[in-house]
Amino acid sequence: MARAVFLDRDGTLIENIPYLSDPASVRLLPGSAEALKKLRSLGFLIVVVTNQSGIARGCFPESALPGIHGRIGELLLREGAGVDAFYYCPHGPAEDGFPGCRCRKPAPGMGIRASEELGIDLRNSWMIGDSPSDLRFASNCGCPFVLVRTGWGKKTEREISPFTGIRENEKSGTMFFIADDLRAAAGIIEQAETGFSTERGGFSFIDPS
Repeated sequence: MARAVFLDRDGTLIENIPYLSDPASVRLLPGSAEALKKLRSLGFLIVVVTNQSGIARGCFPESALPGIHGRIGELLLREGAGVDAFYYCPHGPAEDGFPGCRCRKPAPGMGIRASEELGIDLRNSWMIGDSPSDLRFASNCGCPFVLVRTGWGKKTEREISPFTGIRENEKSGTMFFIADDLRAAAGIIEQAETGFSTERGGFSFIDPS
């Protein structure tokens, strides 16, 4: 089966602009293309998984997303990189009164769908993101996680830091790491692929909710 690196979109791959709807506003974060090229060279598919509650909230139409994702693809192609697939959830969060769904992160729906459609082995894949929902998505998919400090990452790091050492030496849980940005996250995965244990320097995830 194939392996993938799942990526959050806003704040991880591109600049975080709330309810982004204009392709002209898309900006890759520094080093993103370089990171994707490195991950591709390691044999991973690149799959973006993104919550887009702005659709449910009426901030922009679902028809705006192909233009956004097309623009991301154009910018990456200019630097010799690319994404294999984009998956998105158009629903709002249940805590804000929207009906529940199976695709909104942290639910694993987008990962399961990608696994079925692209033949991906989730447990031998990775997730990179900037939010607690990204971390829990990785946990629900059974894959290691790298938190980036871009986007909401620094805030997320502060939120989860009281829980990181509790089960540090246990084998269970989701192993995760912290990196400054996507380029550094790709470096961590490269180290893991070349013999750096995913247990050394990582932590078992404790759900702080």
